[in-house]
Amino acid sequence: MKKIYFSLIVLILVMASCSKNPDVGGTAAQKMANEWWAELKLDGDNVYGDGAFAKIITSNTAANKDSIWISDETSGYLWDFRVKAKADFNALTFSAPTGVSVVEGYEIGVKINDGKVLPGVGHSKTGNITDSIYMKVEFSDDPGTIYTIEGHARTKFAEDEY
Repeated sequence: MKKIYFSLIVLILVMASCSKNPDVGGTAAQKMANEWWAELKLDGDNVYGDGAFAKIITSNTAANKDSIWISDETSGYLWDFRVKAKADFNALTFSAPTGVSVVEGYEIGVKINDGKVLPGVGHSKTGNITDSIYMKVEFSDDPGTIYTIEGHARTKFAEDEY
């Protein structure tokens, strides 16, 4: 009889442990959120020299509705900014025509136009196919100069790091 009770308890525990975890889903911005290796270009030339890439990050906002954060996470290597941009999650586009950076002590205007994420169009340092990012940016402390920020998704493979 003890074997039957023991077997029954084991069976119940096994069945309970097999229950499926609920699908928690993702954020609205998950197709656009990433870490990117990007170049700051002016008239097609990398401002910091060929092969100079900096990490930028795109991420969801707390509202998780129609915006993303775009930030230069390398202590201002490209430019010191963190700005919220309106996003179209279906078209994978974004813009911030009147954006203001929220970097403490360096609150500057950051206009972003023509922003887009292009799935499968980028290539990492070693040639792996990745997503690509592109945007035109104007900073209020350099008015009238339109920079291009473009790059590819970070693969996190050691050989693809800059």
